[in-house]
Amino acid sequence: MRSRLLDLLDVQHPIFLAPLGGGPSTPELASTIGNSGGLGALAAAYLTPDQLIYDVQSARKRTDAPLNVNLFAGGYHASTQDDPRPMLGLLEASHREVGLPEPNLPVVPPDPFDQQFEALLSAKPRVFSFTFGIPLASAIQRAQKRGILVFGTATTVREGQLLASAGVDAIVAQGAEAGGQRGTFDVSFEEGLVPLRALVAGLANAVALPVIASGGIMNGREIAEMLRLGASAVQLGTVFLCTPEAGTSAPYRKALLDAEEDRTRITYAFTGRGARGIENAFMRQMAAHRDAILPFPMQNLLTRDLRKAATQQGKPEYLSLWAGTGVAQIRAEPAAQIMRRLVDEMQEALGGPGRI
Repeated sequence: MRSRLLDLLDVQHPIFLAPLGGGPSTPELASTIGNSGGLGALAAAYLTPDQLIYDVQSARKRTDAPLNVNLFAGGYHASTQDDPRPMLGLLEASHREVGLPEPNLPVVPPDPFDQQFEALLSAKPRVFSFTFGIPLASAIQRAQKRGILVFGTATTVREGQLLASAGVDAIVAQGAEAGGQRGTFDVSFEEGLVPLRALVAGLANAVALPVIASGGIMNGREIAEMLRLGASAVQLGTVFLCTPEAGTSAPYRKALLDAEEDRTRITYAFTGRGARGIENAFMRQMAAHRDAILPFPMQNLLTRDLRKAATQQGKPEYLSLWAGTGVAQIRAEPAAQIMRRLVDEMQEALGGPGRI
């Protein structure tokens, strides 16, 4: 299936890998998607500049296909006026459960975006994508002058219009069904929970830019539906989480494969931002204490030791089990095999290869 966006990227299929932050993102997975005719992605928001460059180089050793590198561009709180003591008190029981000492308020480093962005420019991937906000126009222009396409994340039509005005090359439409952290930046997280079908159709009518549909898509029939609604491509994450190429931890994989129905919920408990994942004990515990949750990245840093210990001890009840609403369809298969199936299903649903 061809489109103007695919021609710009020089990729065969309108199937893009979502940036899978927090561990699942690997050069192996990104390169496999690229070698299978899609657009691979690296989640770099939690990487140092040196790690970012290393991962890009590692992916390039495995593929000549284009690559997307994703950063967080906004929503960063180095301090807060909120009293942290209620949250520290709430975390004490969870820390005891995994054998950790009492939690302490973390020291929040400066926003790493500027240094990461310089490393990204040096690495020169085909795509720079961002979420949580909009970087300065000068940053977008610098990337484009180096031949890097720029993708921004929108959870509402209004956010898409703001991205278009900022000069991006394409818009990732993150529907309410998407797993992981929400990219909402112009409205409340609740207002940003727009169903994907409505968001794609709205953006396709409102902006003269390619739209990339993201959120709960798990098979080729759903891909075809998004293309018919006006999307130029789709971005998938959950479907690849249990591939051998992904860096998904063992307890996280087990929870994904055990999900026989959609038990995903939006939570703020792990990072301080709204995010969709498989419901577990920690999410339920924190649901009644929204006011005590600290902003990102303070909450994310505060719960890091708990998540690390839970991973080591195989306790998914204390992990951020990010997943989209289609998680029950997940399979433990190689990424290339999943790509072949998605392409076959998509082409069958569309009546064969052609131009979108």
